[in-house]
Amino acid sequence: MASRIAQAARGIRFASSASANAANPWLVERAAVKEHAGPAAETWRKISIYVCIPALVAASANAYNLWAKHQAHLEHERHEGHEAVKYPYMRLRAKAFPWGDDSLFFNPEVNM
Repeated sequence: MASRIAQAARGIRFASSASANAANPWLVERAAVKEHAGPAAETWRKISIYVCIPALVAASANAYNLWAKHQAHLEHERHEGHEAVKYPYMRLRAKAFPWGDDSLFFNPEVNM
């Protein structure tokens, strides 16, 4: 141990020489992983830019178009005067809610 400390103090490397890389299989494997990481990272960067971003844009455009059609349909039903049928089995209450007659998520424009 003392000789390693003395070598380190003199600036002599004892664990990371070129001959140690060839003899140590772990260091050889780490070098291969590092060499492989560059092209793999570039592949994933290209996939992210050229596949994922256009797919997100297309999905967003599709979702917006579906939402716009749904809003137009709701507006059409409001103007058409859609009559809601109140069946006797709907909105049965054993006792009143603390906040009123309707449920907490009741919307008078959409619900009956």
